[in-house]
Amino acid sequence: MNDGRTTLATADLGKSFGGNWAVRGVNLEVDDVRVVGLVGPSGCGKTTLVRMLNGAIAPDAGEVRIFDQDPRRFRRVDQQRIGYLPQQPVLFPELTLWENLNFHASLAGVRFRRRARLEELLEFVELAGDRRKKVHEASGGMQRRLALAATLVHRPEVLFLDEPTAGIDPILRRRIWDRFRDLRDQGTLLVVTTQYVGEAAYCDDVGVLSDGQLLELCPPAGLSRTVYGGEVVEITSAEIVPQPVLEEIVRLDAVVGMERPSVTTTRVVVTDASAGIEAIGEVLRRHAVTNASCEVAQTDYDDVFVRIIERHRAETAETTAAAADEDASGESGGTGR
Repeated sequence: MNDGRTTLATADLGKSFGGNWAVRGVNLEVDDVRVVGLVGPSGCGKTTLVRMLNGAIAPDAGEVRIFDQDPRRFRRVDQQRIGYLPQQPVLFPELTLWENLNFHASLAGVRFRRRARLEELLEFVELAGDRRKKVHEASGGMQRRLALAATLVHRPEVLFLDEPTAGIDPILRRRIWDRFRDLRDQGTLLVVTTQYVGEAAYCDDVGVLSDGQLLELCPPAGLSRTVYGGEVVEITSAEIVPQPVLEEIVRLDAVVGMERPSVTTTRVVVTDASAGIEAIGEVLRRHAVTNASCEVAQTDYDDVFVRIIERHRAETAETTAAAADEDASGESGGTGR
């Protein structure tokens, strides 16, 4: 179990391929058991980052530490404290699910009570009834669950999962995330990459990556505050809320901003959701707007991530343009001397 030291940390971590930085300047620190999600567009560097975190590849800049050690220099006993599920796990199509799991247990050195452990894992991933089925006869979802079981066979303390739910239907994805939270509750730190931004809601912390950079790392609720500058509450009504009422609401001390996605829906950004809802409710009651309600808005993670990434790319383009202008100005000045 966690011995009190920082479990996972990086400092200015980076990786370059052919002179292009796939990951750069990543700083993170995790010292508790939790589910950390890494989300971002395809090609943003998620897989490269995870492979550096678990020691599969060496960084070209900065460093990574697990249990205060460089994972590439782990002794065997330390290596067994982590698990890694790549996007393309190693399964043998002509072997049964049980035989595959038993093989991975042998590789991991699991000897004591091995059969009981394999039984436990097959139950955990809901494959106990399919143990005699060969892998090539199993569905993609079953294979992903078997690969997860194989990754867990040696009881890792830190688990890296690279897009474990890719290509899996929404119902099965939800069940797999339930399993991830079970593992967290049993004492495992999970780092999970995903292409489904809505899965951020299942994580304790979410890291947003774009163009190889880690833009944010915070609880899911904090992403909305980052994007909007506060918490978002929503006024819904059967009829249009009168404009003078909205103007009074936007002047409230608790209100940061307002937008109207539809004629019967108004989103209000507030410094604190509880205080904001109370203040807005008082305005609605005072104006006898009885057909309207105000409550915390459901987070649209797709919109949140798009806004974070678009803002980052706009800032990068602005910085690049400013640097180009400065270089051009310098060259022009040099020519004139």
